[in-house]
Amino acid sequence: MIEIIQTGPFNTVQDLGRPGFRDIGVTAGGAMDPVAVRAANILVGNGIEAAVIEVQTFPFTLRFSVPTVFAVAGADNLPLLDGKQLLPWCAHLAKEGAVLELQQPPKLARSYIAVAGGVDVPVLMGSRSTALRGNFGGHDGRPLTKGDKLETGELVDPAPLPVNGLAVVPPSSALSDLFPPIVDGVLQVRAIPAGEHQLFAADGEAFWGQTWRISSRSDRTGYRLTGDPITPTETIEMRSHGVVPGVVQVPPGGEPIIQMSDANTAGGYPKIAGVIEADLWRLGQARAGGKIRFVRSSHEEARRLEQALALYINDIRQTVPMVKRALKAMA
Repeated sequence: MIEIIQTGPFNTVQDLGRPGFRDIGVTAGGAMDPVAVRAANILVGNGIEAAVIEVQTFPFTLRFSVPTVFAVAGADNLPLLDGKQLLPWCAHLAKEGAVLELQQPPKLARSYIAVAGGVDVPVLMGSRSTALRGNFGGHDGRPLTKGDKLETGELVDPAPLPVNGLAVVPPSSALSDLFPPIVDGVLQVRAIPAGEHQLFAADGEAFWGQTWRISSRSDRTGYRLTGDPITPTETIEMRSHGVVPGVVQVPPGGEPIIQMSDANTAGGYPKIAGVIEADLWRLGQARAGGKIRFVRSSHEEARRLEQALALYINDIRQTVPMVKRALKAMA
């Protein structure tokens, strides 16, 4: 069991989401950085779909009431276990009563805590994710608060771990040639022109050519961007249409909105672009006030990046169990 000692608003239980229900108005939801969730779950011996804790407001502190294998991935902060700094993206063993603390990351936005057996909350519509707007899923359909207690699955395979834990290389390093770092504080986000791109004419080029700032009014539903407004060449009345994470819409004010994990299921604003799925995990780590710039991509590039991410996760899936078996044989 896990007891929440300190938390801020909007920290929730998440997994990879509940796709398949958008036709009845239920957003897919799930973690803002699914790559971190997959990697952390593999490190602790879970299936990649196991529920984790998504932390986006810090500091965050919890206590393990039983010995637990855990991993922290995602943001660029160092976890503290009983005051001792640990490697992130690494499986560690916590003793009974151990306290895990996460401080504010220097640059990135969200950390993910995976525990062996997963966070054990009810499955609703195929997922354990918290749907905040619908007040269901996760832990009573709400953000975590001080004093909450979360059940966890049993420690199925208590294989020995090295003294400093069992780590993997973060995707930002392992795939640095495909996912370039933030330069001068600007995150490059690859996107493909969408259905109503042609309505913006010269302003369409202004969309690609300028640096946008993520507004403080952004959340898991969408990132509102601030910059020089862009407007269509003519006003048209559009019917609402289905939208998914990554869709970039332009409301009448001219400042775009990127739909994120808790994306609306439908909307009527013109769509100027769609962020490729392989870049959404990086966007999920961007903070309010951060700067982004859109870079034209293609379906071919998007597919190539998706394959690279899949190979990265598959490499972790194959390597971690092999190392654990070797450690067990040596014990």
